[in-house]
Amino acid sequence: MCSGEWTLNYLKTVAIILESYSVISPISWEISNVTELDSAGVALWHLYYRKFEKMGFASEIIGSKKEHIQLYNLLYPHPQDDVIAPNRPGWLYRVGKEAYLSIKGIGTFLTFLGEAFTVLLYSLRNPSIIRYRSISSHIITAGFDALPIIAVSAFLIGVVIAFQSIVQLQKFGADILIVDMIGISLTRELAPLITAIVIAGRSGSAFTAQIGAMKMTQEIDAMKTMGFHPHLFLVWPRVIALMIVLPLLIFFADLVGIFGGMVIASTQSHLSYTEFINRLQGALPIKHFIIGIVKGPFFAILIAMTGTYRGFQVSANTESIGQYTTKSVVNAIFLVIACDALFSILLTELKI
Repeated sequence: MCSGEWTLNYLKTVAIILESYSVISPISWEISNVTELDSAGVALWHLYYRKFEKMGFASEIIGSKKEHIQLYNLLYPHPQDDVIAPNRPGWLYRVGKEAYLSIKGIGTFLTFLGEAFTVLLYSLRNPSIIRYRSISSHIITAGFDALPIIAVSAFLIGVVIAFQSIVQLQKFGADILIVDMIGISLTRELAPLITAIVIAGRSGSAFTAQIGAMKMTQEIDAMKTMGFHPHLFLVWPRVIALMIVLPLLIFFADLVGIFGGMVIASTQSHLSYTEFINRLQGALPIKHFIIGIVKGPFFAILIAMTGTYRGFQVSANTESIGQYTTKSVVNAIFLVIACDALFSILLTELKI
């Protein structure tokens, strides 16, 4: 028979009594004499009820009051049956579910792109509705404000390439070839790729967080109610701004990265700055520089579209902002690397 107060203050005493009880037969819980019961008492009773049940002793409840039932249903609204292992979804089900969600996500993203390009065509026919001030603002935040981190990243990449290359080239007395390696690898591949990855982590995540916060505060719904299309106000200003600034940032990264390599070549190989520049003019065909710059707008579209798309997916809770911001960065970096690989394959096949 259960009696007294089953509340938080007496929980330890009740637990000691229940723990000392030796179960040898089916149990009858007589709870009509329980004077007070709170959520802690219900949780403790539920714990031992399930414990005795798992030991194979059936239980019955006698004398439950209306308030007892209401409190229990409030805390445990769903059946608490154990999940039997054979009924758990197998690996094939989980793989199929993930594949289905991935395919569905691709379809949703393509729908988003289609709607965005429809709005772009409409805005090109009506240039007066293009948000020029918003584009200028995003050029500053995504471009000018990113110069310090791009400078540090590009300089360090140039230093790393120079250090690693000199160690190998000095074995063959071909130190001068460090200029060729730094010039071609930076301008054609590394500077565009590193710059795009940094921008994906910096600006792409910012796009997602900004639009996600607007969605949480129902600003996007208010925008639609007033007849303003979110793609025109939120998507394309960011995409266009990033398409403008990313090639410029890549050019800046080229200069800083080559300067970093030049510093290491001068200190480690005693190759003067003048010799380095003279060698660079002949060793670096203009096509490598142009290829790196041309990649910029493509990377920008992928980063900005992914960031804004994930922002529109944010739901009405703070956890989803972090979740979709993370997805935005991961997806954007993956797409940038995949796009760079496609460029490499295509240009190699074209012998460019």
